[in-house]
Formats: sequence, structure tokens, C-alpha cells
Amino acid sequence: MSRPHLASSRQASPAWKPMGRRGRPPAPDAELLAAIQALIADLPTYGYRRVHALLRRQAERDGRPAPNAKRVYRVMKVHGLLLQRHAGGAETRRHEGKVAVATRNTRWCSDGLEIAAENGERVRVAFALDCCDREAMSYVATTAGITGEDVRDLMVAAVEHRFGAVNQLPSLIEWLTDNGSCYVARDTRRFARELGLIPKTTPLESPQSNGMAEAFVRTLKRDYVRVSVLPDAASVLRQLPVWLAHYNDFHPHRALGYRSPREFITRSTQETPSGL
Repeated sequence: MSRPHLASSRQASPAWKPMGRRGRPPAPDAELLAAIQALIADLPTYGYRRVHALLRRQAERDGRPAPNAKRVYRVMKVHGLLLQRHAGGAETRRHEGKVAVATRNTRWCSDGLEIAAENGERVRVAFALDCCDREAMSYVATTAGITGEDVRDLMVAAVEHRFGAVNQLPSLIEWLTDNGSCYVARDTRRFARELGLIPKTTPLESPQSNGMAEAFVRTLKRDYVRVSVLPDAASVLRQLPVWLAHYNDFHPHRALGYRSPREFITRSTQETPSGL
């Protein structure tokens, strides 16, 4: 500390305090804490960013100011509500491409996952996502293995969801998958081209090349499967459409400005009514 600053500090008025908070006092946290606890009671895997997104959504709906994200973080930290930070794992192969696209119906991706019930039964699921808005457009589920026929049904359901009952897409769309036998089967690839899909497969041992589908698998298992009671395969099949509806309508995404896929779609179509 310099001598002039020390001298001015000693001569300052007693009312002046060099340390401590100045300005308006912090807002009480009881109401915000109650709102946070109500959200994470149903969504225990949500961290502070997604909790803030849901609080912002509620505030917009009620016409009141939304809480600051830093305040939400502070309140959750003080009360031990933050999630444990995930350090991630080592990548087996470097991936420098970009899966996400800026325009809807430009690239779709697909992958599969397996969900184990408590009695040992297993459900295999394949899904289709749009790489722009992240919407889960269609899915197929079975207690057997996913076949090429299942994938072809998945393609048709995705096309009908976006464009209605058409024989061919109005413009070509990339179809990004891994090298699973159900995806690379000759009949499946031929059927994709007939629909107007361009089959694209990731390099071997490079799951990051289909990172959006991989992220969806992690989200589904973390936020839905692990916090649900699944006594048997029938319970998985019964809850799966509920999970996907919640994901599409409610789940906030950082890349979408912490909007859900369908919130993002609604806003983007309002801004460009003719653009899908």
C-alpha cells in the first residue's frame, strides 16, 4: 500500500468503510430457493444453468423479471444444490468437424441405445434428431434388436413428422449415423436415397462424429431413465413417449439459448414463417 493512500485512509470519515458491501442490500433468497427446490425435486439432474432457464421461462410466462443466472448459482451453491462437476473421459480419436447446422431439415442424425429394466429385460431404442433444433422427431423401440426394417420405419416417421405423407422430401437432407449393421444395410441405404435422405456414416471408433446423437443418449439416460422406476420392459415402453415429449417441449439446451427444441422451433418459425 502506498503512503499517500494509507494517509488518506487514516484521515477518512469514520462512516467510510474501506471493506464490505456497499449499495443496495441483496434480495432475500427464500422465495428463489423455494422455486429452485420445487424444480429440482422433479428434475434432480438439472444444474444451475438449466434451472435458471426454467426459472426464466416461468418469469416470462408470469410477466415478471427473471432472476440473474449468477444469483441462481449463488443460492444453489450456498444450499448445496449444485451438481458435481463432470470431468469427462479421454477421447479415442480426435474429431474436428461440426455436427450442428444452422438451418432446420438440413442434417438429421440417428443412433440407438439400450435401456435395462430392473428384472433384466432390455429395450432397444433408435431415434432421429434434427441437427439444428435438436427435436427428437421419431423413434422405434423393441425388446429385440434394431433391424434395418426398424430404421426404415424410423425414417418414414421422421419424414411424415416434418413434411406429412410425402413420397419424397422436397430437398435433400443428410442422414448421419454410425456404422451399425441396421444403418449400413444395402436396403436401408437405398430406401434412404429414395426418400431424399443422403446416408452419411461416421469414421470407425469416432463416436464424437455423431456427437449430437451421443449427447441425446446421455441426456435420456441421465435425466429420465436413471430417475424413473422401471420394473420391466413394458414400463420402459410405456414411459418412453412421455420422456421424449418432455424432452421436446421442456428440456433446455445451451445451444438453443436454453430453450427447448419446440420452443426454439416456434420462435424460429415466427421470425421466418416460410422457413422450415
